[in-house]
Amino acid sequence: METSTKTAREIYQEVKNNPARKRFGFGNKAVLVNIDPQKAYTRTDLFATAYETDPRQLEYINLLAAGFRALRWPVVWTHVAYMASGEDAGIWGTRTDTPDSLQNIKFGSERSEFDERLHIDRVQDVIYLKKMPSAFFETQLQSLLVWHRVDTVILTGGSTSGCIRATAVDSLSRGYRTIVPEECVADKHESYHFANLTDLALKYADVVPVREVSEWLERQA
Repeated sequence: METSTKTAREIYQEVKNNPARKRFGFGNKAVLVNIDPQKAYTRTDLFATAYETDPRQLEYINLLAAGFRALRWPVVWTHVAYMASGEDAGIWGTRTDTPDSLQNIKFGSERSEFDERLHIDRVQDVIYLKKMPSAFFETQLQSLLVWHRVDTVILTGGSTSGCIRATAVDSLSRGYRTIVPEECVADKHESYHFANLTDLALKYADVVPVREVSEWLERQA
């Protein structure tokens, strides 16, 4: 195993700046999957579980969503919420039991609500409730992508080390070109965030500036 005294941020920057780094590239049609941008994870002023990496993250997500709608391409929002008993969190909900624990994001709670700064079209957009890290796990996402004949999955939201990574692995495993706009994902600590961006960029996805995604969308009009 290679060892290093460099930080996760420094290692990611090296990968990002490598001109020989190969990419999967954009395909012909994409879906935007916004993973769990709910108050439990976005409202740092309210909840200890929330995090912020780029202060403009939600602004960028709104801009991408508007671009997708203009093309009549699918926009998906996911969120997590659980029963009062927490049994639908399964084994994932058994490690801790505090007010901040995953299984205590209850239906109807403020923690389960989408951040009010998001521009969600509740007629045109698709909203999925998920219980596990991947947005593909036991949701209708795969069927939606088949219906829309997309070949590219663009992921935003959080956390980078959790649900973004899990969804990216599932996306690649299903044969989709997978794109992660760097400014649109976030995590609790920079170490987890940059270590997983590195791993995603090397194995499972193209990690690119959000500007690159926006410019690609503009060229599709």
